[in-house]
Amino acid sequence: MRKFGLIGYPLEHSFSKKYFEEKFQKESISDTIYRNYPLKNISELPALIENDPEICGLNVTIPYKKEVISLLDYIDSEASSAGAVNVIKILRNKDEVILKGYNTDIYGFRESLRPLIEGYTGNAVILGTGGSSSAVAYVLSELGIKTIFVSRQPKPGCITYKDLTENIIKSSHLIVNTTPVGMYPAIGNKPDIPYESLTSEHILYDLIYNPEQTLFLKEGVIRGCRVMNGITMLILQAEKSWEIWNDLSR
Repeated sequence: MRKFGLIGYPLEHSFSKKYFEEKFQKESISDTIYRNYPLKNISELPALIENDPEICGLNVTIPYKKEVISLLDYIDSEASSAGAVNVIKILRNKDEVILKGYNTDIYGFRESLRPLIEGYTGNAVILGTGGSSSAVAYVLSELGIKTIFVSRQPKPGCITYKDLTENIIKSSHLIVNTTPVGMYPAIGNKPDIPYESLTSEHILYDLIYNPEQTLFLKEGVIRGCRVMNGITMLILQAEKSWEIWNDLSR
């Protein structure tokens, strides 16, 4: 039996398990299962892998995309540059276990964003500073788009929400929410930004996929913005994860 799964905490409303179970059934992939592994601390990961030798690969979600790096034996160049990992490939050779880290969020965000930003030359605002924001920032830097990070707490290289002025919004027509604010079940919440400064020239991208349209995106729709949720990115990164797990050359 080949086992794959998702680590993070909490995992009650995760996308991956349902997606992969449906994929395995639809594509007649047998002798393979996907499970959720809620870890209250990333230090629990080595024991999980040691105690279940059938685990071949893991996805990584909030809050461990950065913390997991210290436990890996290898990290690919994109994941290293982004400073975040969301895919672990587990190789076993007798008593040796090798953990390889990758970041398929980068691929998922890049490919889902392309249709929205053709010809875009402005700046971008990234809401949040977690692991997903690292992948977003990596892609935007790669595309030559200058970014401003927004955090709830003062941090080096960031501004806080109270510092997010009308002028910043007006000069940054791409706003990406990488936080869980507005995610089910707390669908009545939204990031605290000056929505009144949004115009039809703005693009709002929310990495959240449940609900399909968060309050953040609804505020954009009201003001004529182009909007996108996170479902396309999630599907793309999941398929890239599967590709990595089954690629014998990686």
